[in-house]
Amino acid sequence: MDAQVTYPHIEKRAGDVARLKAHPRIRVAQIAMDYLAYGWSAEEMCRQHSYLTLAEAHAALAYYLDHQDEVDAEIRAEWEQVQEERLSP
Repeated sequence: MDAQVTYPHIEKRAGDVARLKAHPRIRVAQIAMDYLAYGWSAEEMCRQHSYLTLAEAHAALAYYLDHQDEVDAEIRAEWEQVQEERLSP
């Protein structure tokens, strides 16, 4: 029997990126970028972003670690878009 993992604080609709349910403007990729760039723990993310609960931070990190290829591709696409826009006159 396969167990299905759920992320109670994360919402992932078909064709969209994973987001926090309570804060739909916040993408899991944003939280993952804090983890990757600064090495922040879930506790530090909550200190830096007062709107986050510890459970939301942990859920976002768990989602990222379980779906790393998907979220990394989102981060990479965003980075490439920023670079293209910087080079455009």
